[in-house]
Amino acid sequence: MARYDKGHRDATRRHILDVASEQFRESGIAAVGLAGIMSEAGLTNGAFYTHFESKEDLVRAVLLDALERRERRHKENLESGIALEATIRDYLSPRHRDRAGTGCPTAALVSEIARHPRATREAFTAKMSDIVSLMAEQLPQGSADDRRRRAMAIYAMMVGALQLSRAVSDRRLSEEILEDAVQAAINLGRGR
Repeated sequence: MARYDKGHRDATRRHILDVASEQFRESGIAAVGLAGIMSEAGLTNGAFYTHFESKEDLVRAVLLDALERRERRHKENLESGIALEATIRDYLSPRHRDRAGTGCPTAALVSEIARHPRATREAFTAKMSDIVSLMAEQLPQGSADDRRRRAMAIYAMMVGALQLSRAVSDRRLSEEILEDAVQAAINLGRGR
């Protein structure tokens, strides 16, 4: 049996996470099996258990990783002075709508996350809360509580609008959902 150094193990784990993340977001957690993930990753099924205890362990790791990446983007935007309006416009764009596999894990997976074990939902809740807090920091006016409430509403609106825009069969209606949600979220961000 071959032994690999920590760098190789970490790179392999990262690769499995990336493959699983895209497949989960593209097809849904329930529709994706470990065999398909490992095949796409170019690895054997047995190699999976070197890195994860179970599919649920992988789901939790994928969620944490994807949400941490999104959180880093929000931090970078905040530190760079990028307005929340730009984040809203980017999130509710046709480009994001059309790339579910690499887009927001919340919009792609939230309905499935609700049916997962408590530990997975708690991990999701903590990261989502962190993202909302960063969004609240980008809002220009109001008390901390007011900004947090508005940020939560904006986040919920963005996620829901993205989900709806992906679900409808009418392209024009999909565009309308995105455009209307952009305006509503921006107005809410401005305190209107």
